[in-house]
Amino acid sequence: MKSSLDALRDSEKIQRSALMKITKQYNLTIAEWQLLTTMMAGFDTQDKLSAETGLDTSTLSRQLKSIFAKEFVDKVATGRDRRQLVYSVLPQGTEAVLAINAAYQQLEGVIFDKWSNEEINMLRILLNRLEKSMGRVAE
Repeated sequence: MKSSLDALRDSEKIQRSALMKITKQYNLTIAEWQLLTTMMAGFDTQDKLSAETGLDTSTLSRQLKSIFAKEFVDKVATGRDRRQLVYSVLPQGTEAVLAINAAYQQLEGVIFDKWSNEEINMLRILLNRLEKSMGRVAE
């Protein structure tokens, strides 16, 4: 039998692979989908997005450039010097995020189809506990 952390790592690989397939259908990467989701939550400037996502400026700039080129977002220059950009998600971006979210929920439903509510709740409790324990080790 695998150790708990090995099983967790292997499960994460499977989950990431399935999510990549979903996002790829909509011409997005996982990171771009997450960025669009953050933008839809009201974070519309590089400063706000960087603070919320924890991404460094160069990584965030590359992702913004990519989703702008794919026509999922628009940008408008503001301020006195017109150097600050405000981003907004275009309808195509919103549709892609909503479709990916729906497909991801469907995937979760398939994964936990044979699980009882009690088992699902117990898993959540244990995963939250694991996350706290790992956070203490990382400090």
